[in-house]
Amino acid sequence: MDLKSKLNDDMKKFMKEKNSKALNAIKILKTEIKKVEVEKQKELNDEEILTIIRKQIKMRRDSIEQYSNAGRIDLVEEEKYELEILQQYLPPELSDEEIESLIKKVISELGENAKFGQVMGKVMKELKGKADGNKVKSIVKKVLG
Repeated sequence: MDLKSKLNDDMKKFMKEKNSKALNAIKILKTEIKKVEVEKQKELNDEEILTIIRKQIKMRRDSIEQYSNAGRIDLVEEEKYELEILQQYLPPELSDEEIESLIKKVISELGENAKFGQVMGKVMKELKGKADGNKVKSIVKKVLG
């Protein structure tokens, strides 16, 4: 089943359950997908939809941080809930160990004098969509020392 079908099925399920918070998260996501499809004048594939989902997740994380700093716990909870809903559509992320072994492999390919930017660029190209960029960044820093 493709992502679009899954989103439609989940939207119907949340409507029946009267789960307005989850429904809202799906509606926002579907609107973003539609907007990109209109811009590109083509239907998006699953990989392109995953990119939009990741963007939405990043926006939620940024909002959570801002609301936390402002003391708006009510809004933090709402964003966290929507974040959980959106994360269900992502493929499982790699573990820290898997990321670290890939980083070590990339460093050995680039040589001992590999720079942070080179390692990050190559690792992120290989991990596209399989790991959070901030997590990868911290592991690269740790490995490079």
